[in-house]
Amino acid sequence: MISAGEFRNGITFEMDNGVWTVVHFQHVKPGKGAAFVRTKIKNIMTGAVIEKTFSPTEKFPRAHIDTKEMQYLYNDGEVYYFMDLESYEQIPLEKNQVEDAILYLKENDNATIRFFKDEAFSVAPPNFVVLEVTETEPAAIGNTATSVTKPATVETGATVTVPVFINTGDKIRIDTRTGEYMERA
Repeated sequence: MISAGEFRNGITFEMDNGVWTVVHFQHVKPGKGAAFVRTKIKNIMTGAVIEKTFSPTEKFPRAHIDTKEMQYLYNDGEVYYFMDLESYEQIPLEKNQVEDAILYLKENDNATIRFFKDEAFSVAPPNFVVLEVTETEPAAIGNTATSVTKPATVETGATVTVPVFINTGDKIRIDTRTGEYMERA
């Protein structure tokens, strides 16, 4: 059990038949009246974010979140298959479970998958990936300013803003947390 007075960013707990994580918290001690905890919490299963005020003495069961490194195998349209690297068990995940992570995953890449009560709810690609540019406009001659950028599509289908000197066929390193171009690989 965890009390609301012990809330910190990243803490996960169960409330109202859901699993929530603390996104932001603030302990408030007004001049008059009892202290309270003002929070912004996110439902990790649905992604809904709400603001809620708690009494510091309210208690909630802690949510135990398991994290596994798994390998992305393939997809068959709407279902994406991942393999546990220890047991070699394959699990199918729906499109809404893989969300934006799939934009940075190629077949056989590893991903971090989070589970609550053996149900996957979050897929995260590695922080940095190297992908090949499959489509981008050629740079205009004489346009060599360093701040000029253009869109480029990489082999997984993601669109990334890159400098003008990047061409089709180049391999680039991307920060998957922000979706930004880092460097030519």
